[in-house]
Amino acid sequence: MAFILRRLGFYIVAFFVAATINFMLPRLMPGNPIDIMFAQAQTTIPPEARAALIETFGFATGPLHEQYFAYLKSVFTGDLGYSIRFFPQTVNERLGYALPWTLLLAGCATVLAFAFGTLMGIFAAWKRGGPLDAVITPASLALQAIPPVVIAIVALFVFGVALRWLPTGYAFNPSLDPGFTWTYISSVFVHALMPVISLMIVFVGGYLVTMRNNMIGQLGEDHVIMGLAKGLSERRVKFNYAARNALLPSVTSLGLTLGAILGGSLVTEVVFNYPGLGQTLYIGIVTRDYPLIQGQLLIMTLAILTANLIVDLAYVLLDPRLRRA
Repeated sequence: MAFILRRLGFYIVAFFVAATINFMLPRLMPGNPIDIMFAQAQTTIPPEARAALIETFGFATGPLHEQYFAYLKSVFTGDLGYSIRFFPQTVNERLGYALPWTLLLAGCATVLAFAFGTLMGIFAAWKRGGPLDAVITPASLALQAIPPVVIAIVALFVFGVALRWLPTGYAFNPSLDPGFTWTYISSVFVHALMPVISLMIVFVGGYLVTMRNNMIGQLGEDHVIMGLAKGLSERRVKFNYAARNALLPSVTSLGLTLGAILGGSLVTEVVFNYPGLGQTLYIGIVTRDYPLIQGQLLIMTLAILTANLIVDLAYVLLDPRLRRA
């Protein structure tokens, strides 16, 4: 219990630091959302119209410290205000719409990449130097060197434009009404297939290489050698003795990735015009939508801190030495 309380205290402090940075970042960007809104309409801003807009969107005026305390109040009350770009939608409504799409896209890609990369890393390390290791390890290193935007654009051009096997954008066929029907669900699946695979390719190399290297380090440990000497089955030694201990760094990486995906896979979502949190954040940045940017970054902060706390607890469950300590 003392361990959990210490970690909670640490993450509460980290949250306040991150919230302060979240408050400052949009205000350090050049431009003002109200001025940009009128500039796009190619008109001037009368003083009374400007004041009305500030009141409508709930922008805090006055000294910076007063704006900061107003921002903290909105964070803890859950009232993040109206989105400038998507008015009259509130920030909560807009992010609530985008969140399930990001969870579907990046969540599936991360889980699949972790499962496939970890399993292949185990087999590559167990038979290191063999045919499987000679093929997948260099391929994984090569994939890690390719920028995500390149993978997404190549997939879009080959499978969406050239071959026309898969749709090139959005989350489902716009002509369909959302609902629990086979037509709608199949449309969602087909539209998500290319971005999920593209994102999985981005993640899988890191998990595979990490697991392989950790596994090789575990194979020389005394407990693994003793297990083989006792005549235990190869499968039991491989997974229960070696892979379980080698899994710890990969669990850390998974936790951080799961936290980060709530920030949205910005590049992939923008390339495929997928209506998730990443696309929403991009639109917010372009339009200087301060409330939307702050709400999105707040979700990222909470998700990453929560993921880190879960990883800390998972370490205790996976490693008996930490429980004894």
